[in-house]
Amino acid sequence: MLKLLFIALGGALGTSLRYGLGVGMTRWLGPSFPFGTLAANVIGSFLLGVVMAAAGEREVAGVRWTAVLGIGVLGGFTTYSSFNIDVIRLAEHDEWGKAGLYLTATVIVCLFAGLGGLMLGRSMRGDA
Repeated sequence: MLKLLFIALGGALGTSLRYGLGVGMTRWLGPSFPFGTLAANVIGSFLLGVVMAAAGEREVAGVRWTAVLGIGVLGGFTTYSSFNIDVIRLAEHDEWGKAGLYLTATVIVCLFAGLGGLMLGRSMRGDA
């Protein structure tokens, strides 16, 4: 039960952070492109790589950090469903260039962000 509570609290934190990032990016860069979701997914991919590689078997109150941070915080922070609907909305508005750019950027940049996070996390553990 404690594990579920920690993951749920982490998810609430991650979701709140994603919402704040989305609002901030929209205010800063405007609503014409889903910068907030892209940023959340890139940042989350990087941080998940770090967490998975660096946290190892560490626990808090008997619950693994990878569960609290990975499933909870970063699971709430990143979002495939928002990415999916953003691509569909751009396509529905005949903004095919933006839809293609967003789709490609998300897949490629998140992949490299995750790889970079894994490399950083492993170097933090000393087994790069």
